Amino acid sequence: MHATAKAHPIQGLVKYHGMRDPELRYPYHDSISVCTAPSHTKTTVSFEADEETYIVDGEPVTGRGAERIESVLDRVRELADIDRPARVESENSFPTNVGFGSSSSGFAALAMAAADAAGLEMTRPDVSTIARRGSASAARAVTGGFSVLYSGKNDEDCRAERLETDLDAELHVVAALVPTYKETETAHAEATESHMFDARMAHIHEQMDEMRDALRAADFGRAFELAERDTLSLAATTMTGPSAWVYWQPRTIEVFNAVRQLRSEGIEAYFSGDTGASVYVNTTGEHVEEVVETITDLGIETRHWTVGGPAEVLEDDQALF
Repeated sequence: MHATAKAHPIQGLVKYHGMRDPELRYPYHDSISVCTAPSHTKTTVSFEADEETYIVDGEPVTGRGAERIESVLDRVRELADIDRPARVESENSFPTNVGFGSSSSGFAALAMAAADAAGLEMTRPDVSTIARRGSASAARAVTGGFSVLYSGKNDEDCRAERLETDLDAELHVVAALVPTYKETETAHAEATESHMFDARMAHIHEQMDEMRDALRAADFGRAFELAERDTLSLAATTMTGPSAWVYWQPRTIEVFNAVRQLRSEGIEAYFSGDTGASVYVNTTGEHVEEVVETITDLGIETRHWTVGGPAEVLEDDQALF
């Protein structure tokens, strides 16, 4: 009744926006992402607690955050046919709420640990349907690497699956930290009210086909140019919703411009971003040091990441309690 798991956060490549069902978190369309390592979330779950307790990075979680955790745990309790309070403690190795996918790794680690603690024997695609209840992106963090989350109206259809590609070994990610708090859930809730949402839906299926084909062919330039363009498409939809969210900051635009300048000089580099001001710069091992130097020279903190694997259950001696 006690287990610990680790999961890596995701970078959205073809991102989902809006949810058909806000409780079960069914997205309107398929999405593709890649996990980033060594950034990770480690989570310990025990169903031997006296009362329900959630701690993340040393702080108690309440409100909507607690509701999302509870939705994952309740699904595990339902599948395992148990009725026990849970104690959850979680730690992140990277900055959170700045656009680096902490909810994806957080709920993936939670689902993986909770399923193991409850004695459930499940495949990672099965566990992804549990993690999705906390965050749709977490489904892809469960399966790891380059993964797709299929849309659907049930757990048999709406689940994640690993995509095979030789880009696993080639991709290096320079994460440019622009620490501005962001709110993703509200943006998803109002996505359909943007006049750009229908335009995004009109092209997203072709975008998915193009990305899958580029990954299968290990075509680095085509894959990450698509991710760069999808970043702009997502922002256009977000900025034209009722709240007119503008996540980007001046430093965000500085990174975009620096990446385009590098590319004009023959450096293979592409920017990407989710709902936040921070930026991923996707490049290769040949050019990563030059990219790090360029972004650092802007006065922006960077992290150097590579492709992360699937969520995994850890040994007992790595438990947080």
